[in-house]
Amino acid sequence: MGIRPEQVAKYLKDHPEFFDEFAELLSSIQVPHPYGGRAIPLSERQVLALRERSRALEGKLRELVQFGEENDTTSDRVHRLSLALLAAPDLAGLLQAIDISLREDFTIPEVALRLWYGAGDSHEFEPVSEEARVFAEALGTPYFCDRPMFESGAWFSAQGVDLRSLVYLPLRVDRPIGLLALGSPDPLRFTPDMGTLYLVRLAELIGMALRRHLGP
Repeated sequence: MGIRPEQVAKYLKDHPEFFDEFAELLSSIQVPHPYGGRAIPLSERQVLALRERSRALEGKLRELVQFGEENDTTSDRVHRLSLALLAAPDLAGLLQAIDISLREDFTIPEVALRLWYGAGDSHEFEPVSEEARVFAEALGTPYFCDRPMFESGAWFSAQGVDLRSLVYLPLRVDRPIGLLALGSPDPLRFTPDMGTLYLVRLAELIGMALRRHLGP
């Protein structure tokens, strides 16, 4: 019965002094090149492995830096939205601030808001179906989809027919007060695998600001 490769590997791992006794062996061992059929010295193969690991770490670092920069940008936008909500003098000004901030600062192509708490003469207070209210009041987290839900397609502008990714945000404080829908023709703009932290904070900020202007 021959020696198995696992036994050789275990022996070398358990006896690191082996290569002290047979130092010349390291320079003579040839192993397959990872990207070709030719054989190369073991030392060269180790250098290649270290370079690959270094490139992988550099890629991870770039991802972390990019993620941090994107977070900083989003955080700044949320801060500016918060200031705009606080500065709104009345309900009309608040609704305008929400729409402008989401469309221009957050560059969201389509924004639709419907409220069933309070009263007003703007389109945000137009009647919604019972299905829409039940859907919104049952939501605990942002809901992503690739086409408008129930009758909400009619809430958007004429360009709303081309929406390919949407997210619905329930608005509530101590009770459900409405639903905010964000849409884009880009199928990758709003997807279930994206983070929801800032979306939840947006809904909380907007909900609380609306609640303050809608009355007790």
